[in-house]
Amino acid sequence: MMIYVEEVKKFKIYGEPVVIAPYGEGHINETFYVETDKKAKYILQKINSGLFTDVGRLMNNIFLVTEHAGEKIRRAGGDVARETLTIVRTGDDGLYLKSDGGYFRMYIFIDNATAHQTVTDPRQFYESAAAFGAFQNYLADFDADRLYETIPSFHDTVKRYRDFTKSVSENRSGRLKNAEREVEFVVKRQKYCPRIVDLLSSGAMPLRVTHNDTKLNNVMLDDKTGKAVAVIDLDTVMPGSACYDFGDSIRFGTNSGAEDEPDLDKVNFRIDLFEVYAEGYLGALKSITKCEKDMLAFSGILMTYECGMRFLSDYLDGDIYFRTRRESHNLDRCRTQFKLIEDMEKRLPETERIIGRI
Repeated sequence: MMIYVEEVKKFKIYGEPVVIAPYGEGHINETFYVETDKKAKYILQKINSGLFTDVGRLMNNIFLVTEHAGEKIRRAGGDVARETLTIVRTGDDGLYLKSDGGYFRMYIFIDNATAHQTVTDPRQFYESAAAFGAFQNYLADFDADRLYETIPSFHDTVKRYRDFTKSVSENRSGRLKNAEREVEFVVKRQKYCPRIVDLLSSGAMPLRVTHNDTKLNNVMLDDKTGKAVAVIDLDTVMPGSACYDFGDSIRFGTNSGAEDEPDLDKVNFRIDLFEVYAEGYLGALKSITKCEKDMLAFSGILMTYECGMRFLSDYLDGDIYFRTRRESHNLDRCRTQFKLIEDMEKRLPETERIIGRI
């Protein structure tokens, strides 16, 4: 028996649904593949309204961004239905559906393309960089202040540091004694926190539309050519800095080990992958400013620092935010980030030269 069949029928689809099946590996929203008797294909998502409490404003963000990007793609002679997410409206022309089962949205299915979970070939990392660079470029002339902050102060590293010091002082889990070296590591680098925040607030760095979840699995790659097709998962699209998106990609994509690897000998910064990503990103982001470019190499350090600080804060708070599978899981995650930072700091002159050369 197909679930959510009544919800599917309330969208403007072509034909009658004959397949509604779970799809993908996402952990936030429930995602389903939909196919009709007319061979039309769609993606249905039940939105996590516990996390995204203002669904109307969330969907308006996605609408504004996809419409703007779609117009740029159309002018360039591209395939809008394939190169950006396309919202399927409800029968009463809404952007989403509210029913007894929750909140739902629908997109046109992007066929013959796959969102990969891990990098198995450096070319995939390059293509994801090109996709996120192009995404930023499409939206370079969009007023980011029009967007709703789905997660307020998401990359406000100054506020993140204040939250961290509160976690240290309260020590709700009683674990502080296990993490004194890690706390010292964060405190020693407090000077990192305001660098990009201050550039944004002064206007020296442009406020852009940022994706804020620039993982490989949020880019669809063509099944035949391997080329980037479209950026997906726009729930965290907000105002921010290009450096946030670039830096977070470097944080997760250049780690030779797993994000929670307990054996730190397996964790190293892969500068070869940094170079691959930088070439893809800068090759696509034609609108980048000198201020942004000057901060790109540092942004990998900053985003890794922010993430490690968040893991450490959660460890001290008693694992209330990130899901854990063992007692020291968040501490292991934090230590992995800090090992990467040490490697990145040592090689900062090299990464700055790479950025300067491209």
